[in-house]
Amino acid sequence: AKPSAPSPSQELPVPSYPAIESLLEATPAEDVRALFDPLKDGLAALKGPKVDAGKKAQAALTHAEQLLELLVDTRERLIAEAKGSKGRK
Repeated sequence: AKPSAPSPSQELPVPSYPAIESLLEATPAEDVRALFDPLKDGLAALKGPKVDAGKKAQAALTHAEQLLELLVDTRERLIAEAKGSKGRK
């Protein structure tokens, strides 16, 4: 038996990522950007048969960093826009 697909009248739940949201709201941008530095250092130090797994993890980490950087940039832009719109009428 195949699982039934949701009918068009049913709405899918909206994803929520409270841990990432609270991290971005409560942490300075420089700290968020430096979040993965210890992991990158640890992966770079791998030797032997774990090197291949480390390379895959580094690639995934690079993608995660890019996404997190996009979120940080968006947050900074929104904050700047909110501050800039207060003075205009």
